Amino acid sequence: MFRYCPSCSSDRIAFENSRLFRCPDCGFVYFHNTAAAAGCVIITDGRMLFLVRAKEPAAGKLDFPGGFIEPGEGAVEGLRRECREELGWEPEGEFSFLASFPNVYPYRDIAYNTCDLFFTISAPGLSEKDLRLDPEETAGARFIKPEDIDFGEIAFDSGRKALRAWEEKYKAGFWRA
Repeated sequence: MFRYCPSCSSDRIAFENSRLFRCPDCGFVYFHNTAAAAGCVIITDGRMLFLVRAKEPAAGKLDFPGGFIEPGEGAVEGLRRECREELGWEPEGEFSFLASFPNVYPYRDIAYNTCDLFFTISAPGLSEKDLRLDPEETAGARFIKPEDIDFGEIAFDSGRKALRAWEEKYKAGFWRA
């Protein structure tokens, strides 16, 4: 990420312990901490809503609505913002926490470690005509029955794990499709 120290321009800056940059010349320290992200399993009339990613990483793959949490936001607040931005849809009702998984989000030659928090919400009657998709972020939306989901088409490992967690809770009677 850094080839030169941002403080003194030394080329001796080192990446230590997979989480921090340290300059031995001026003492500069930068922690490359885990970023928080939130995703939403939206259930509508027995189907799940997926977005088709428009950009790399994983362009063309299926992903849950969501994204990075911005400074000053909580996970649910960020998720509501992401639903408005990506879907043009204002979620009604409460989100229920589903699970959390670590993930790696590769972007422009930098691997960002993330802590992905997944929630679920029921949205009876939601259809494609209710959505105003952001073409910068999404190449489309798909409503898929849980039994028809191809796990190989899911963009990220954390998303596949979230689907498995949802399946387990659904089988145990926690969620209704």
